[in-house]
Amino acid sequence: MAPFLAYEDKGPDTHRVPLVLVHGHPFDRTMWAPQLERFPGTRRVVAPDLRGYGASPTTPAVTDFSGFARDIEALLDELKVESFVLAGLSMGGQIVMDCYRLFPERVRGLVLADTFASAETPEGVRTRDAMADRLLAEGMRGYADEVLERMVAPYASAEVKAHVHGMMTATSPEGAAAALRARARRPDYGTLLPRVSVPALVVVGADDTFTPVSDALALHAALPDAELHIVDGAAHMPNLERPEVFDAALEEFLARVDARQPSPAPPRL
Repeated sequence: MAPFLAYEDKGPDTHRVPLVLVHGHPFDRTMWAPQLERFPGTRRVVAPDLRGYGASPTTPAVTDFSGFARDIEALLDELKVESFVLAGLSMGGQIVMDCYRLFPERVRGLVLADTFASAETPEGVRTRDAMADRLLAEGMRGYADEVLERMVAPYASAEVKAHVHGMMTATSPEGAAAALRARARRPDYGTLLPRVSVPALVVVGADDTFTPVSDALALHAALPDAELHIVDGAAHMPNLERPEVFDAALEEFLARVDARQPSPAPPRL
């Protein structure tokens, strides 16, 4: 059966743990372009377009936040990726937490970038629902223009700004609106974090105003085995704004996860 989601699947199957990259809102898998260049040289890397984003179908629309996690689980089943490190940014980080909630036995490590764990406040639910209505009525461009220099820092390169703006304006308003409504009703992952039994890497841009450093500090404090990296010279998307710094932290973390894996059994004689 063909996978439901559009995706990248790059790099060799080796003894190294596969890496699964989950993009944020309102982006697509090209958000991970620097990482999709660097990491498939040493391990398998899978990066899907979430339902309603990029080249993935918009219908049936996601109605429950866990639907994103179940889509990823089904894709990895189809690709025969049994265990993996999950990395997500912003909404993608919350989806990564939901994946751990639903199938923790398959997860070998978590990377939580520019995200937070708490459920939405009543005001936040109203704000996300209102934005969903706006995107359906007006499309994506006005929103993209407004938030571009919060998604990435005002001092980000023109190339990075163009990439981020292009992803936002290419996103389906219907897919984005459905995701906003589902995300507004996501669970609180705060009680999950202290029970996470795998290593975690928490990353945040020093100038992020959507999910500030204080959110990253809270994640780091709640996770039993976590490293924290604050990326100077970046806002909400350090993987694009400062890929050399982000990738160095990720590479070090992946090496640590690889080292925890059991050695392969010797061949039978």
